[in-house]
Amino acid sequence: MSPTEIGILGIIAFFILLILRMPIAYAMTLVGLVGFGAVSTPTSAYSMLSSELFQTFSSYSLSVIPMFVWMGFLAFHSGIGTRLYDFAYKMLGHLPGGLAIATQGTCAVFGAVCGSNTATAATIGAIALPEMDKYNYARSLSTASVAAGGALGVLIPPSVIFIVYGIATGHSVGNLFLAGIIPGLLLMLFYMVTIFIVASRNRTLGPPGFKASWGERFKALHGGLLEVLIIFAISLGGLFAGWFTPTEAGAVGVAGVLLVTAIQKKVSWDILRKSLIDTTRTSAMIMLLVAGATIFGRFITLSRIPFELADWAGSLELPGFAIIALILLIYLVLGCFIDALALILLTIPIFYPVAVEVLGYDPIWFGVIIVMVVAMGVITPPVGMNVYIVKGVAQEVPLETIFKGIWPFLVAIVLCLALLITWPEIATFLPQLVG
Repeated sequence: MSPTEIGILGIIAFFILLILRMPIAYAMTLVGLVGFGAVSTPTSAYSMLSSELFQTFSSYSLSVIPMFVWMGFLAFHSGIGTRLYDFAYKMLGHLPGGLAIATQGTCAVFGAVCGSNTATAATIGAIALPEMDKYNYARSLSTASVAAGGALGVLIPPSVIFIVYGIATGHSVGNLFLAGIIPGLLLMLFYMVTIFIVASRNRTLGPPGFKASWGERFKALHGGLLEVLIIFAISLGGLFAGWFTPTEAGAVGVAGVLLVTAIQKKVSWDILRKSLIDTTRTSAMIMLLVAGATIFGRFITLSRIPFELADWAGSLELPGFAIIALILLIYLVLGCFIDALALILLTIPIFYPVAVEVLGYDPIWFGVIIVMVVAMGVITPPVGMNVYIVKGVAQEVPLETIFKGIWPFLVAIVLCLALLITWPEIATFLPQLVG
């Protein structure tokens, strides 16, 4: 049996294990170990396993993950999200669907502190859904707007997905962060316009709220947005300026959140304890996924599947954008069943060489495109991680009601993707400007 045939059998075995509900990290590790041993020798497989596990868990570059995760959970438990929503509501709540529009702004800004789609959806959902219930918003619009807005957390920096993509491909995390800013804000605007159109056509979906005075708006600005801007400037501003590394930027961000919340007397020992427990749990999950994906990637590389796929893509008499469209379709389908982080780690060894080395696309642009498609996957049935997060917050709302409201947001993501594919400069402009 050839290495490529063994690789194909390994991929089939991996999906069988997923169907049997084995955790993704364990499934990737098991298939990677057995497959590597089948292609080479069991001794070399055990040697590869030990070396890759040691290198993963002792990697300095991966220490950036717990720092940014902790910063996000500190923001979550200290109530920064609540104050953000109050500001966004007073600015936009008087428009048709205004509360849902305000939710997008809050998700975008909170995502700039948090970097996690699930944490953003959980935090803003707990705040926004009761408010939208007060104003008789249709559950399909309110819950779907929170689920879709949570996906902004993977695009607007700092993003854990961008960090992992940068580590996996060897590209600058800072450049990836810069590349995600304009597409993330663009997607937020597409979401807002989508909500406004839907709510304007049917006012029962999102009745307008009251119009706050400018005095109330400035007061909410001081209490909600100013602290986030300070944290963002301290952490990511220094990273973009080259004053410190991504790991140091995460540590500085944590210090910034602690400083701001301590001055406002919004932090306590209980908040610190909860944030550390959540950070440890989430970071351990990410580390296991990275280790499993690394082992699985070594097996896939040894099986020569990426090289065969690259040769096949190069032989197709199709323009490059058609092949990229095919890759994005595969990502979209897989994103319906596999968690965003695991999907990035699983597929990069296969598709990255095709897109960058064979087709010659910019690796930073490709990273932004992939992250946006993954953002679509977290709200797409049947899995849709963000949808299940929102379901956990609003347990009385049926899943089908949330998925029913998701479709306009999927159209918004498709339109945003089309713009990025047509004008790649949207993603590459800021990294090139700073570079």
